[in-house]
Amino acid sequence: MIKNLMFLISFCFLVLSCKTETPLPPVDKKAIVDSTITAFQETLLEQQIDSVFKKYHFNGSIAVFKDSLPLYKKEKGYSDFKRKTKIDSSTIFAIGSVSKQFTAVMVLLQMEQGKLNVTDKVSKYLKEFQIKEYENITIHQLLNHTSGLNMMGGKLMFKSGTDFFYSNDGFNALGKIVETVSGKSYDDNALELFKKAGMTQSSTGDIFKGNNFASAYLGNANKFEEVPNMPKRLGGKEIGTPAGGVLSTIQDLHAWNSALYGGKILKPETLKLFMAKSAERRHAIFGKMGYAYGIMLNIGKPNSYFHSGYIKGSPSLNIYYPETKTSVIILSNIADEEKGKSLVFKPHIEVKKITDHLENTLNQLRSGH
Repeated sequence: MIKNLMFLISFCFLVLSCKTETPLPPVDKKAIVDSTITAFQETLLEQQIDSVFKKYHFNGSIAVFKDSLPLYKKEKGYSDFKRKTKIDSSTIFAIGSVSKQFTAVMVLLQMEQGKLNVTDKVSKYLKEFQIKEYENITIHQLLNHTSGLNMMGGKLMFKSGTDFFYSNDGFNALGKIVETVSGKSYDDNALELFKKAGMTQSSTGDIFKGNNFASAYLGNANKFEEVPNMPKRLGGKEIGTPAGGVLSTIQDLHAWNSALYGGKILKPETLKLFMAKSAERRHAIFGKMGYAYGIMLNIGKPNSYFHSGYIKGSPSLNIYYPETKTSVIILSNIADEEKGKSLVFKPHIEVKKITDHLENTLNQLRSGH
């Protein structure tokens, strides 16, 4: 399919560059090539992502947007298995650690207002960090998981700033800092951010009110068990709202990607700081990658910013390719934990491979023409 695309693009350029004896009206070559590429993208994504739905009996929603144009969008399965309520475009999912980028942006927004600096020590804002073990931890180190913190109250895994260890408690501490310097609750800060990004259906587990939430399940479509107390449990000590308690939809996450990377949320220099690789992570499922502030980066091509999320029964993945302004969003509400996390995320990994490959091909075409 990719080879066919490259052949057709080359053919378009050949035809459009041919001389004719009869003068023709001006032709917008770029528009013709772009429409040809888009048509092939839509066909390829439909064929390959549809096969992922079928292969894994995927229950959830997957969408691909190029800027404002939807290239692929499909929902399948149930948001409520007991009542057989079908997932639709307005279904709200728990997005797990995809929430971390929202917390990181809230911190940076406070920095833009002069209320903190990422180089500040956390002990300046939180009493629980005013002990010898934690006294040198900075906000920067919490944002990129290099503080050495695992569980609050425990010993550091290593000297702060010397290694990487993923810490939910670190991001929950960032949420407390946001509350301290802003004088408002995390939820209020989140709602303000959602509004700024044009996210009309997003919320947090603590304050969600509505009936279009996708209940979370463990198991499979034939044998399932509902995760209790959702989405309220997301605000508890086991997870924590700043680390993993945001609720959102396909459309809202697309709006978020467009607003964030389009420069509508943060100032240019702050956005650059947010996106800058400052650590490396060896992810158990996605492998080696760069880490910035609550966001992961591909090492190598294509250039992308992404984060996976998992809380019981709700695996998710949000990807943004800046060179083509493409968003890829995968949300689900059931996971067969007995088969292991690697199998739970198989659909997400396959879709990422598809879109990574397509992105590389498009970039090759762009550089070749």
